[in-house]
Amino acid sequence: MKIDKLVIPGTAACSAAVDVASAYCSPALLNHSTRSYVWAAAHAEAHGIAFDAELLYVAAMLHDLGLAREFDSHTVPFEEAGGHVAWVFAAAAGWPAARRARVSEVIVRHMGDSPDVTADPESHLLELSTSVDISGRGADAFPAGFRAEVLARYPRLGLAEEFTECFRNQAHRKPRSSAAAAVRAGIAERIAANPLDA
Repeated sequence: MKIDKLVIPGTAACSAAVDVASAYCSPALLNHSTRSYVWAAAHAEAHGIAFDAELLYVAAMLHDLGLAREFDSHTVPFEEAGGHVAWVFAAAAGWPAARRARVSEVIVRHMGDSPDVTADPESHLLELSTSVDISGRGADAFPAGFRAEVLARYPRLGLAEEFTECFRNQAHRKPRSSAAAAVRAGIAERIAANPLDA
C-alpha cells in the first residue's frame, strides 16, 4: 500500500478544493483533510469499495471549513455550515444540483453514525477516515509502513490540541451540536490517546 498508488483525482474541482482549504484551514487542519482522503481511499482499495473519487476528495478537503473563523456559524453545527459552504463551492464548480446536494450530505453525515457502505460509500469512507485521523479508531488496520509514509508526507502539526480546542469551543457555544455530544462522550480523551500522535 503506497500513497502514490491511490486514486487521487486531478480534476479542476479537486484543485480548487485544495485552494479553498489552503486559504481557510490552519496547516494542521489542511493536513488532516488531506489525510482523511488518503485513509479513506486506502481503506476502499483494501476492501474493494467502489466510490466517487472526485466527490470524496472535495468533501474531504472541505469537511472542516465550518470550524474556520470565516465560516463558523452560531446557528448550526459546524458540519452543517461546512456542508452549506461545499454546496456553494460545488455550484461555482458547475456541478448539477444533485451532486451539490451529495457533497453537502457527505460532509454532514461524517459526524453521524457510520453510514451503510453499500448505500453511501462516500459518507461511510469520510466518517471512517476522519475517525482514524482524529481519535485513532481503526488506525492499526493500516500497515505500519503506510501509516509512517502518510504521517511523514502530511505531518500532524499539533492537530490534537487544535482540534480538541475547536470542539470544546463548538460545544460551549452550541451545546446541542454533534461536537458538544462528542465532547460529553470523551472525545478529548480519545484524541489525547490517538496512536498516530505517539
